[in-house]
Amino acid sequence: MAKGKNKSNEERSSKSRTSNGHKSKQHHIRKGRQETGASSTPSTSSNPTAHTFPAKLAMWDFDHCDPKRCSGKKLERLGLIKNLRVGQKFQGIVVSPNGKSIVCPNDLEVVESNGAAVVECSWARLDEVPFSKIGGKHERLLPYLVAANPVNYGRPWRLNCVEALAACFAIVGHVDWAELLLLNFSWGLTFLKINEELIERYQKCTDSESIEKAQEEWLVKIEQEAKERKDMAQSGDVWMMGNVNRAGGEEDEEEDEEEEEEELEYDNLGNVILKKKYDALGNEIEEKEVRYDSLGNIIDSEEDESEEESEEEVQYDKLGNIIDKGHLTKQMEELSI
Repeated sequence: MAKGKNKSNEERSSKSRTSNGHKSKQHHIRKGRQETGASSTPSTSSNPTAHTFPAKLAMWDFDHCDPKRCSGKKLERLGLIKNLRVGQKFQGIVVSPNGKSIVCPNDLEVVESNGAAVVECSWARLDEVPFSKIGGKHERLLPYLVAANPVNYGRPWRLNCVEALAACFAIVGHVDWAELLLLNFSWGLTFLKINEELIERYQKCTDSESIEKAQEEWLVKIEQEAKERKDMAQSGDVWMMGNVNRAGGEEDEEEDEEEEEEELEYDNLGNVILKKKYDALGNEIEEKEVRYDSLGNIIDSEEDESEEESEEEVQYDKLGNIIDKGHLTKQMEELSI
């Protein structure tokens, strides 16, 4: 008989017990792991996140996109959106390239009652999608908007699933629903920010015709702005180059400062050493010290010297009388005799 075979359950259970008749420690540990493992994997039907969004969300997924980058698949993992089969219709607003009219604020009632759905597919493979077998009564196009997702950032019309749903909610007046969806993506709120002005325009419209008119006005505006920028770039308009006067002035100031720095030299004690200057013939130019009076006028050095000489020649006694130097010397000679 092989080892370990044909043993009764009593023999096996007796080995798992200790000498005092209780279950062993390992048995309790294994049982605890099984219980915690079962409790940590709830069924998708009891997932609370599936009921957190205030509207119904659905999509037809054709697996065209990278699962790691697919916004629809992420919403599905979060339990926020339902995946529909081909041939299954949707009662709410269906954002689809196959739509005949544009999403407008008048669609608010349909969105609030039946939600919104999108087609999860690649823009390059639209011809592979069986649009006749999907969709519903309320198929809609989206107006001009700019994508913010990492794959098509800055490109108009190229919205992914979550951007299409958020655009639908924002246009009908539920920006709060749009934010709630986009918060699940690090770049999400950027979509609302870069399209803020456009969305506000669309919200002021009523039907698809007014939305289309607002879209055309916006396209004319951005086309005109692009043309003006192109014309200014070609003509070299100075206003496109900034403040030329200020730029030149700053350059001149920098050159002057450089010249001043070049002219000044310092000794070891920090005193300024003036450089010698020469004229065109190579002769040294003697720099005379310039003096100023209290009023800021330049004092001529020759006049100053003549005044000093005159001051030295003329002397006064205590009573303010001029003392004659010749007379004074005679008196000194007489006293010495």
